[in-house]
Amino acid sequence: MGSYHKIDKIRIEGGVLSLIVDDQEIKKALSEVSPLLAAANDMEVGIYEVSPSGYGIHWPLLDEDISIDGLLGIVHSPAQRKQSA
Repeated sequence: MGSYHKIDKIRIEGGVLSLIVDDQEIKKALSEVSPLLAAANDMEVGIYEVSPSGYGIHWPLLDEDISIDGLLGIVHSPAQRKQSA
């Protein structure tokens, strides 16, 4: 299985999620990404896993997931899913 997105240099500092996605720097306030992440402590947000395919990020201590497409503002419609199936 190939990589969906290339994700590098994830950092969470001062309530901001910073990462490199497909060689593009992304910065988002945690409050924009997830209220659960925004309310979590440093240890909880500091432990995460990137999916092997590069599809998303998972925080196991919080049971929270975010998709990289969501961070990038990519919206998939049901019609797109049928075409790609």
